[in-house]
Amino acid sequence: MSVADFAFYAFAIVVIGAGFLVVIARNPVHSVLWLILAFLSSAGLFVLLGAEFIAMLLIIVYVGAVAVLFLFVVMMLDVDFAALKAGMARYFPLASLIGLVILMQLALLFGSWVEADGALGLRQAVTPDIREVHNTKALGMIIYDQYFLAFQLSGLILLVAMIGAIVLTLRKRVNVKRQDVLAQMYRDPAKAMELKDVKPGQGL
Repeated sequence: MSVADFAFYAFAIVVIGAGFLVVIARNPVHSVLWLILAFLSSAGLFVLLGAEFIAMLLIIVYVGAVAVLFLFVVMMLDVDFAALKAGMARYFPLASLIGLVILMQLALLFGSWVEADGALGLRQAVTPDIREVHNTKALGMIIYDQYFLAFQLSGLILLVAMIGAIVLTLRKRVNVKRQDVLAQMYRDPAKAMELKDVKPGQGL
């Protein structure tokens, strides 16, 4: 077994184990930490595949932004995890049944996997030769040239989803003071300030 094979199996085992611990961990902070480990191991798998750009993107975006955001949200929000666990326990039998079915399907496919003829050539034909074009440049040519419209549409869908999430979670509270920008812009300076002639010893 070569070093690359050993690294692949090590990263793959860590990804599967960390993903399993994300689900079964009792502490939500620990779940986020296991998620970060799964992301880092996935980045290692991308490096072994020769996709260094995607690996660094995974670390910067998911580990550096999303996972850290999850960690801060879990640590700072006052969430009643006892109530959440009580709701999860009610659906545990159904979830166990679905997990058992998925494991049975994986067990059936494990020994019957056969690579099709010419599959290796088709996979190599998708990407250009690394000696001619670097994978980062090839990825940029695919995203911003060949699939430019699909890339822009996916960004528009994410923008609409973000706006929808903000609108759905926005709650207007009665006793909360909010800033009225238009009232500040159109205020009359003559009425905004009033001068008082305070006599000595009189007080306010």
